[in-house]
Amino acid sequence: MALIEKQIIDLIQLVENNSIQVRMATIIEKDGIEIAKTYHRHVLCPNDNIENEDKRVQAIANAIWTKEVIFAYNQLQKEIENK
Repeated sequence: MALIEKQIIDLIQLVENNSIQVRMATIIEKDGIEIAKTYHRHVLCPNDNIENEDKRVQAIANAIWTKEVIFAYNQLQKEIENK
């Protein structure tokens, strides 16, 4: 009876303001059969450091987060802070 725990990124979504939502699934298997699964999500914003993210997440961010997108996101954050 072998229990194995593994973590996989099973969902990457582009959400509002060009932020990227990443869902990590933690899967517990017993003798090759999934017996439990939990999820953890985190969101990356256009001005976040993506250095330690999965290569797929980095590729999406690098493709989407142009200088214009980052500027627009930062401007929106300033407007929100000033309210």
